[in-house]
Amino acid sequence: MKDQSCKSCAEGRYSLGTGVRFDEWDELPHGFANVATTLEVDDSFSESAENCTTSTWVPLGDYIASNTDECTATLMYAVNLKQSGMVSFEYIYPDSSIVFEFFVQNDQCQPTVEESRWMKTTEKGWEFHSVELSHGNNVLYWRTTAFSVWSKTPKPVLVRNIGITGVAYTSECFPCKPGTYASKPGSTFCKLCPPNSYSGKGATSCQQCESNTYSEQGSGTCKPRPPCTDKDYFYTHTACDTNGETQLMFKWAEPKICSEDLPDAVNLPPSGVKTKCPPCNPGFFKTNSSTCEPCPYGAYSNGSGCISCPAGTEPALGLEYKWWNTLPANMETTVLSGINFEYKGMAGWEVASDYIYTAAGASDNDFMILTLIIPGFSPPQSVMEDAENKEVARITFVFETVCTVSCELYFMVGVNSKTNTPVETWTGSKGKQSYTYIVEKNATMSFTWAFQRTPYHEAGRKYTNDIAKLYSINVTNVMDGVASYCRRCALESSGSSCTSCPPGNYIDRTSGACHPCAPNTYLKAHQPYGHQACIPCGPGTVSNKIHSLCYNDCHFLLAKDGRTLEYDFSTLANSTSFTSGPSFTTKGLKYFHHFNISLCGNHGRKMASCTDNVTDIRVPDGEVEFSKSVTSYACQSIVVPSDVMGYKTVVSSQPVSLADRFVGVTTETTLDHITSPPDYFPTENVGVPEVIFFYRSNDVTQSCNSGRATAIRMRCNPLKTGSGTLSMPRKCPDGTCDGCTFHFLWETAEACPLCSAYDYRAIVSACVGGIQRTTYVWREPKLCTGGSLLPEQTVSICKTMDFWLKVGISAGTCAAVLLTVMTCYFWKKNQKLEYKYSKLVMNATTKDSELPAPDSCAIMEGEDAEDDLIFTSKKSLFGKIKSFTTKRTSDGFDSVPLKTSSGNTDMDL
Repeated sequence: MKDQSCKSCAEGRYSLGTGVRFDEWDELPHGFANVATTLEVDDSFSESAENCTTSTWVPLGDYIASNTDECTATLMYAVNLKQSGMVSFEYIYPDSSIVFEFFVQNDQCQPTVEESRWMKTTEKGWEFHSVELSHGNNVLYWRTTAFSVWSKTPKPVLVRNIGITGVAYTSECFPCKPGTYASKPGSTFCKLCPPNSYSGKGATSCQQCESNTYSEQGSGTCKPRPPCTDKDYFYTHTACDTNGETQLMFKWAEPKICSEDLPDAVNLPPSGVKTKCPPCNPGFFKTNSSTCEPCPYGAYSNGSGCISCPAGTEPALGLEYKWWNTLPANMETTVLSGINFEYKGMAGWEVASDYIYTAAGASDNDFMILTLIIPGFSPPQSVMEDAENKEVARITFVFETVCTVSCELYFMVGVNSKTNTPVETWTGSKGKQSYTYIVEKNATMSFTWAFQRTPYHEAGRKYTNDIAKLYSINVTNVMDGVASYCRRCALESSGSSCTSCPPGNYIDRTSGACHPCAPNTYLKAHQPYGHQACIPCGPGTVSNKIHSLCYNDCHFLLAKDGRTLEYDFSTLANSTSFTSGPSFTTKGLKYFHHFNISLCGNHGRKMASCTDNVTDIRVPDGEVEFSKSVTSYACQSIVVPSDVMGYKTVVSSQPVSLADRFVGVTTETTLDHITSPPDYFPTENVGVPEVIFFYRSNDVTQSCNSGRATAIRMRCNPLKTGSGTLSMPRKCPDGTCDGCTFHFLWETAEACPLCSAYDYRAIVSACVGGIQRTTYVWREPKLCTGGSLLPEQTVSICKTMDFWLKVGISAGTCAAVLLTVMTCYFWKKNQKLEYKYSKLVMNATTKDSELPAPDSCAIMEGEDAEDDLIFTSKKSLFGKIKSFTTKRTSDGFDSVPLKTSSGNTDMDL
């Protein structure tokens, strides 16, 4: 300041000229503010603000770590720049379930460029980030909020080496902190001391530790070496020599911090014991130099020698590692420090003949990392043509963990060198078991296994014997892979070379011919051999044209009580979303379980989609396809409302697929070991059967060995029109009671069967004015929708009762008169016949008494007029009847008085 000129800093000191740097985080540096807030605005959780007071950024020596809960932690620093400058820092951001943003505000509290606000997750180690600053006042903000409702506590964001340029010229140089040094004048930073050396404050060089002491990189002091134990070394195998033998080698774990000269110290066991080399892995063969090389295409191997595939077969390409003599060429191993999160140039996994295991790290909280790189996949042609079949390949591995404390084994998947996403985590000791992950994208994939013995840092190695073992790794459909067997293929018409069967055709193992699958069956595309590869569809579903999946076309028929009920769910085919009641974390953050449901999709195409927009915010537009999102028949995500977060949009995270494929549609409560208990959704309406849609997902987890399952119960409720309402069981407010099977009730009028003639009845009115009306009404309660319309009212001509009464009386009267007339007629006719008969008899008697012979044997026509009946006297009707009954001769004939021709007195005959 005396001569107003710039001078170089002396050795052991440094400066940034017009800047400041913060690289010591034993405590919060002067000028920084640490604020913790809750974004919850619900009054019922007034204590949540108090819960968040401790959720701040925590200084941890070389860096500062963020919070890992749902509170919002903000690290602030205000600086006045004399000229335009820059802020830079290094960070580690491994977990996408945390929102990490860095932004700058000016005097008017207006943020700078919005694009650089959201930080990208880091792939390996520390990343460098810088932002330009303008002249004047600038306030720097590092802000984090975690969304880990389902998963365990996420890994924090780490920040170190914050540097700011553009401040006033410095008038002094800063001494190097202990463990660093500056050997030259004019240094802008201090270098770290190498391992087994130390330095004090303002050092120009580092001092070597004594032989009985040691230090880590960047240490200000040396520590005494502990005696060596069996936890300080590990074993490995050398590559096979020309004699086909391998040696068992014991090595000290690096860095070696123990001493063999102390009492009770353990010496390194002798190495060099030779054993026979393990075989080559399937698909490889052993060369003359005892190395393993891959078999050429068209051949297969069980690890000994290559054999050409027989005619009519093709190699099943993949990768299978089950013998571990050397680390395969497409695998790499390293160690990530659990202290400063930097990668070390040492192996984290070592081969051991029939397994590969985690070696001893520098510290018990180091991450032992093993990575397998697959350049791409070549699935069967039928899989490529099926847009809805997600499975491109699968990786299966057999593992075991042996732990005395809370060790963790992570399995992570990376796509096209993007962020490794943790797929599954195992905590504590796990017996030998298998795990399968289904690959759904044809891209360059990386599969990573990371093992951490304990998350806590303690001096020395206490848990080296806690290890993870991988026995075998098997990946199918690998591009440029090798084959352990040959599979039958479909033959071309010439019968010489292989071809692919048309979609929906299986391969006959005997002849190699392609045969179409039976209707309503779907084909196992990865194993299309024999008719048994065609699996029948579940009830209520049909197969698509290429027999790759079964689906429901939104229609369902049910035979019940002699009639057929027809259901039409077409209006519910598109995606429908609903949200459960609010839930609260321990810190009071309000969140919801958000469900998207596409009941029957579009002919097998799934329509429900759930996304993770926490990740999407940070993903460039051209890379959205690799962001975390799922599309299925039903999916779930965790949603935090926008009013809670203070962001422009709702924050959605942790999407999970609940239904990837149809199991069936039925009225039964159980299908394929999925049960939808009726008591979950009690009902008083028993008139209409409830149709249940059953699904399964492809995601297999530790708790759900068969994947998640979903049962959607459709209930007819005529009062709820349109899409109706969705609900979950009261006893399972999150939709699932066991974490694997999800239950939903969908109440809507669209769940009622289609109306038919059975659902209405006719009401016939009285005949009024010669007109009769027939009206049709629905049976109550009406439990149907759509379908047949209610017939229109009909009108018919009719006759009233008065008219028919008159007609009846008239007809009766006419009938009585007619009957009387006919009775009289026949009575008189009968009398005439009696007379004629009597006259005939009389003539016959006259002949016998020699009377004159008659002119004829019968009475001729025309004689009636002159021969009248003669009644002796006029009698009453009663008298006539009495005379008829008494005047009979002994021979049974009636006595009729007759008049003789001579006019004599009557004589009785």
